[in-house]
Amino acid sequence: MAEEDDDPGFDEELDDGGNGIDSGHGKRKRLFSKELRCMMYGFGDDQNPYTESVDILEDLVIEFITEMTHKAMSIGRQGRVQVEDIVFLIRKDPRKFARVKDLLTMNEELKRARKAFDEANYGS
Repeated sequence: MAEEDDDPGFDEELDDGGNGIDSGHGKRKRLFSKELRCMMYGFGDDQNPYTESVDILEDLVIEFITEMTHKAMSIGRQGRVQVEDIVFLIRKDPRKFARVKDLLTMNEELKRARKAFDEANYGS
């Protein structure tokens, strides 16, 4: 009978002591596994998708985030990522641009609502 430690399904719980970046040992901490599993289920996958599917999707997500961050750091102010840089990078993708625009608008509305709530409760 095999031990639980040998089961490849427990990769996401292992911590390599690093910052989540593959250190060449073949295993790294999974940063988005829980969220990706929920998203996959929400988009019609099984409630418990294959670990390999989640791992591949997570690799793609991390690759996308890394590439976008590197591109954003190379434009605008060197070495800094700003919201405007991300918006500039996705401006030609209508779906991403619309989603980012919606999220930024919602963020501003939430800030205003929190400020109004705080002023009403604490009287400024």
